[in-house]
Amino acid sequence: MKIDVEQLCVQFGDTKILKGVDLNVGDREFIGIIGPNGSGKSTLLKCIYRVLEPNAGLIELDGKKLKDYAVKESAKKVAVVAQHNYYNFEFSVQEVVMMGRAPHKRTLERDNAEDYRLVHEALKKVNMEDFENRSFSTLSGGEQQRIILARALTQQTPCLILDEPTNHLDIKYQLQLMDIVKSLDLTVISAIHDLNIAAMYCDRLFVMKDGHIVGFGTPEEMLTQKRIKEIYEVDAEVIKDSQGHLHILYFPAHWAGASV
Repeated sequence: MKIDVEQLCVQFGDTKILKGVDLNVGDREFIGIIGPNGSGKSTLLKCIYRVLEPNAGLIELDGKKLKDYAVKESAKKVAVVAQHNYYNFEFSVQEVVMMGRAPHKRTLERDNAEDYRLVHEALKKVNMEDFENRSFSTLSGGEQQRIILARALTQQTPCLILDEPTNHLDIKYQLQLMDIVKSLDLTVISAIHDLNIAAMYCDRLFVMKDGHIVGFGTPEEMLTQKRIKEIYEVDAEVIKDSQGHLHILYFPAHWAGASV
């Protein structure tokens, strides 16, 4: 699925969050959105998955304006894995994953054999099939995120949005989650804080600062020492390992005065 964003603007009171953002995502492309805290990454994604309505601008899914889709229809196009997922009630893992079937069902329609098959299949894809009857609240953060990914998979959408899904996970679960997503062959848009994760998984990166897109291109084009300094105000070295993969090494300020 293709996604196009043109001149998107979001304003809360007198504060402008997005200031004319343009974004284009090709079919089955893995796009990363990077930038410092407060740059507008999550706000941009929330407009695409319809939690926020922009003040101005255009969003199109496969050439059709997002506002022309019924909410249930756009939910068949785009699924979301967000950073935090809280429930006020005790739900089993199966019940949480089954929520992903909601866009495909009529009001009060009962779950059927096909729904249960898709739930089990999604849990198997994220290696959580043995947790089907566990309470969601008893799982670790990494396990919960894999369940939320399974919920998104049961929506059977051609596009997946990751709204900073790995920030509170240790590196093992970060890599597990991103490996699963990478293997799905879907259109993916992900807000990412960890630049090394962005370099590992993304086809292209869009760089945001102060509500603007200030650059876009391949990870190698965007993750340069100069750009990292300009965007994040930190010193870094960008290297390639023996297999040609990028790695970013950071230099904290207190190292500047250390003797060698």
